[in-house]
Amino acid sequence: MMSSFMSYFGGRRDSKQTARDAIVGLRQQLQMIEKKEEYLQKKIDEEIKKAKANAVSNKAVATQALRRKKASEAELERLAGTRLQLEMQMNTLESANLNAETMQAMRKAADALGAIHGNMTMDKVDSTMSKIAEQRDIANEIAEAISNPLDQNALDEDELKLELEQMEQEVLDERLAGADHVPAHIPASARKEESRAAVPAVEDDEEAQLRELQAALAM
Repeated sequence: MMSSFMSYFGGRRDSKQTARDAIVGLRQQLQMIEKKEEYLQKKIDEEIKKAKANAVSNKAVATQALRRKKASEAELERLAGTRLQLEMQMNTLESANLNAETMQAMRKAADALGAIHGNMTMDKVDSTMSKIAEQRDIANEIAEAISNPLDQNALDEDELKLELEQMEQEVLDERLAGADHVPAHIPASARKEESRAAVPAVEDDEEAQLRELQAALAM
């Protein structure tokens, strides 16, 4: 039975195209019914006019006109029921088609997500995020080290302190070496006399220079 049904419709067809064809067919049928309803309504209006025109002068003609009006009204009522059924079916078909397209779009989206995620698992995600956080911490430490170099002033102070200590030691060593070269047998009184004798020698030299200057001026 299924094969005969498929052969009747020319084999398997695309569901979207089938839905579109069905919706188009329903709309065309609704247009035909609407035209038939317009025709029946005009016919009813004409029969009413004819019945009124013959209501007094020719009751038989008026009666026939009313009978035809009643028949047209009954047919019009049946068409209204048919039109309602077609409209409901078309709405249902459009909703079903929309649902099918929505499901197909969602299925494609699910396949795309699956392809994107691949073998990704929450354990792999957590591991990757941990590595990212670790590398970020390292980067922050490197940036902080670069932006805050070692205190050069502290290094300079240490070097200066060491150099000063070395100089101080050298001075002390020189003083000790000088003290060792002073003759131990020269008494302190003799050193004082030698110091006093050195002063007049300087003064005599100055007096000689002054006399030479005065003699040069006298000439």
